[in-house]
Amino acid sequence: SQSEQQILSSKLECVQSIKDGVLVEAKCTESNLVTPFSQKGSGAKTQAQSSLKLFQVETETLYKKVDSEDLYVTSMLYEREQTKREVNGGEVTELVWKLCLAHSASFETANLFMTLVFELRHLSLEALKVLWQRSSFKCRDNWQPLIDALPSCATEACVVLMKEIIASGEVEEDKVEYFFWSFSFIPKPTLGMIESLAPLLKSPGASQSCFLGVTALLHRFCSAYNSCDDIPAVQSVMRTLGKFLGVSCTVQDSEGLSQMQLVLKAIGNAGLAAASLAPVLSLCASLKSNPIEIRLAAIQAFRRIPCSVRVSDLLPAGD
Repeated sequence: SQSEQQILSSKLECVQSIKDGVLVEAKCTESNLVTPFSQKGSGAKTQAQSSLKLFQVETETLYKKVDSEDLYVTSMLYEREQTKREVNGGEVTELVWKLCLAHSASFETANLFMTLVFELRHLSLEALKVLWQRSSFKCRDNWQPLIDALPSCATEACVVLMKEIIASGEVEEDKVEYFFWSFSFIPKPTLGMIESLAPLLKSPGASQSCFLGVTALLHRFCSAYNSCDDIPAVQSVMRTLGKFLGVSCTVQDSEGLSQMQLVLKAIGNAGLAAASLAPVLSLCASLKSNPIEIRLAAIQAFRRIPCSVRVSDLLPAGD
């Protein structure tokens, strides 16, 4: 408040001189007055003066001119030169050890981690399993470099290994969630990934991230295929989700309501693959005895289903 004594009084003054649009000189004076226990404005005072002056301007370019023939347009994605050498599990194991010994916040650690990610992409499933047996240890601060690198690998072998690690229960729940969410960002999913991950939806207590991660991967996979609904692995996922819906999405309690909403959201994620469930979704949405949350979720589940499945014909007219 204004009635309280001001403890610190500071002042900064600068004078700048500019010539032809260039700053040629700047002089600054900064003063600080600490007033507690002072008498009539006196007290401990500091004063600092600084001066910057332009001495010369370089007219020559600092960079060597580049031949325009060497330039090309590319995306902003990180590029790495492809190596033709064979990568073996022993070298990658040694790399994990180096990561453990490196300082946690250093350029060396960042470079080693990036190298680990790229070298994982060259390993077969068998080599990855051996690597996991040798390198599943924790470094200081409970860090597991291999666990953090696997989600960025994005090969079929890495996904299958992650699935086996999830099923084994060898890692903490937060790392399992990290695995599931990473499936949503795999750029080119394969059939082998779908076949490997599909059984996880049937496991007791499958988490929200399991449903959403697997179905997001399924959508991306189906976006690259014209008739993915004919693939047995895709049909298996949709049958699993369809069993949760039942005939018309009927729920008995609040727990069942939450589970049904999750399944409907997962079906919406699956998109192109979910066309076979359109008639059931229509019934779930139109049945007035269903909670309004379920009816809305069923309508939203149509969001990625192609327009060739005529929603207008499936949803009856009326309120």
